[in-house]
Amino acid sequence: MSRASGWHYLTRLEATTLTLQPRAGVGTSEGFVQVEPTLILDGGAEFGVNLGAPVRLRLWGGGEGLGLVRREDWDSLSDFGQVVRGLKLGSDNAPVGVWFGALESYSLLSAHLVRRYSNRSNPDYHPAGGFLTGTLGPLYTQAFASDVLGARLMGAEVALDVQHVLFGQPRDPGRYTLALSAVHDWGKSGGHAPPVTLAHLDSTAVVVVRPGFEAHLLAGWGGRPGEGGAWGAVVGAGADALTPTLDMRLRLEVRRQHGGFRQGSFGPDYELARFKAAGPEDVPVAEASFPDGYSAYGEAEVGWDAVRYGGLSRHLKLSLGAEAFSWGRFDVDGRVAVQLFARSLEVALKWLGMGMGQPGPRYLGAAEARWRLLGGTLYVMGTGGTRLFPSPEGTLRPGAFASVGLGVDHAR
Repeated sequence: MSRASGWHYLTRLEATTLTLQPRAGVGTSEGFVQVEPTLILDGGAEFGVNLGAPVRLRLWGGGEGLGLVRREDWDSLSDFGQVVRGLKLGSDNAPVGVWFGALESYSLLSAHLVRRYSNRSNPDYHPAGGFLTGTLGPLYTQAFASDVLGARLMGAEVALDVQHVLFGQPRDPGRYTLALSAVHDWGKSGGHAPPVTLAHLDSTAVVVVRPGFEAHLLAGWGGRPGEGGAWGAVVGAGADALTPTLDMRLRLEVRRQHGGFRQGSFGPDYELARFKAAGPEDVPVAEASFPDGYSAYGEAEVGWDAVRYGGLSRHLKLSLGAEAFSWGRFDVDGRVAVQLFARSLEVALKWLGMGMGQPGPRYLGAAEARWRLLGGTLYVMGTGGTRLFPSPEGTLRPGAFASVGLGVDHAR
């Protein structure tokens, strides 16, 4: 990759066959040729753009009167957001930063309302989300929208540096903070669902600071504005480690839920649960009952590279979150990606289990493999897994998918 100008780009084209197969004899299978162009421009720490979207051309199935292009991929304004996979303006060190694109495992700062959320869990809804970060004196703010082209999930969190307010600008900012967050789902894009609003107050104290390592304690309380008796509390601890080859973040929390409120409500399953929650009730999560009780939550984010960890270039990337409830429910979601054989083979796995240990659990899984040939320019790929497709009636239709194909890319 040339570095003479400070600007770099990558072009990529993938072509695969894709089969969508409904389960239990519901509907008919559909077959497509999927063509996926990609253009990435890298202008350094302050600017970057990633454009591209899969175009699925029908080969067979789906019923009479359907067009060449899969209709569900482009039948709303929000679906056109999928063309922007990533747009970065500013950086974490700038006073203001903006990012647009797909939200994958997104968490809003303290993450007690929005945690490990994906805005692409619904396979027929492809919005571009976005978030804005800003710093002004002792205040740090992050605001986000799950769909910048539709009225959907929106929220913000404002964190106050207490040490900065009391004693002036500290040498290590952000060691003692108070934060207030609020999130509202308008429920008017990606299929209609009941609106819901949540708010949370958090306090954090960083108790250990060493080169490449931090440990902190946290406590918080949240609820549903306008809903008396719906509240929750949380206490916990976390540790972050960063070395030239390792980036690791660990969290452990003990939570109390009451009146239907739970921490992390907008999580990895939310884009499906907003139509039908995991469990025996055939209702959206905003209307589903949630037993009072306690839970233990753990989360791990690990990136490791034997040479030097660089985020995208890694030998191992692991992300795992799990929560066990005192009344017998267990939730888990995770993803792992590994590179083998001098990085020529990459294998990625994703899994999701919600409501396990109770009637009506929800399971989803997917796998992807890429093998690079001819010095890495050409690669073969294959994917497969399970999905849930929301219907106009608000139910979820189970299905599966599989694809195989070729890709080629070029970097400058």
